[in-house]
Amino acid sequence: MQFWQSLPFLHPDELLELAPVCEEAGFEGINLADHLFAPEHFVSRYPYDDSGEAPFNGSTPFPEAFATIAALSQVTTTLRFLTNVYILPLRHPIEIAKDLGTAAIFSKNRAVLGFGAGWLREEFEIMGVPFEQRGRRMDEQLPIIQRLLAGEVVEAKGEFYQFNALRMNPVPTAKVPMWVGGMNKAALRRAAQFGDGWTGAGSRFEETLGILAKLRELRARFGREKAPFDCLIPLIEQLPPEQMTQLVDLGMTATVSWPLEYQLPPGCTLEDKKAKIRELGETMIKPVNG
Repeated sequence: MQFWQSLPFLHPDELLELAPVCEEAGFEGINLADHLFAPEHFVSRYPYDDSGEAPFNGSTPFPEAFATIAALSQVTTTLRFLTNVYILPLRHPIEIAKDLGTAAIFSKNRAVLGFGAGWLREEFEIMGVPFEQRGRRMDEQLPIIQRLLAGEVVEAKGEFYQFNALRMNPVPTAKVPMWVGGMNKAALRRAAQFGDGWTGAGSRFEETLGILAKLRELRARFGREKAPFDCLIPLIEQLPPEQMTQLVDLGMTATVSWPLEYQLPPGCTLEDKKAKIRELGETMIKPVNG
């Protein structure tokens, strides 16, 4: 079982200090958040909390994800890095492939692209991207990004992206895994059709059973049931071993520890955060993985 640690909303100086501690504690990797900015006044409602209030504002740090991966990879050796989630349709697929590919190269193939459609309409409006088109844009982007990262000659004649034949260099020496984030039907379909994995936003046991079964059904429909596929499940309840075994048997490969600010009191220090990560290694990871 893989264990990941979510580290959103942290200043780069803290990330540089905490990443090696996560590696020493036995975490597979860390999750990094993505937003270009925060509007001064939110109109959009945050879909993953009953309050509808976003868990960040204009004072919340959001360092660029791929530059962060390249930096953190220089102070670690085995830790992997997941963007959870990168808002794909805000950017051009060539730009994404170049930035992601560079992060994968500097990290020696430890980057994982976790991506989603995004929920913050204001971000799309300011960037000049129609909010309602974001799903169709992703479906068009993904094959372009995957082929560019593979070093292929690529041209596009789609609805949103049109360009003549080109090739990107340098490219990673291994495939960059791409995990689809999202809880709705479109996200599950996209993961089954294009992705190397799926990651959710938090679910209980019964809901997780249904999601894993649906992913298995969809992957078979697309003829991809034998391809490697990761499922990172953020659980919102503690499960007994027999239920965890059921989820693993259905395809769960990883889980994630919630952001540190959800586990620690306000005003905690960097040393408090390091201590919490080490504690999680002893209490959460070692009992399962030894």
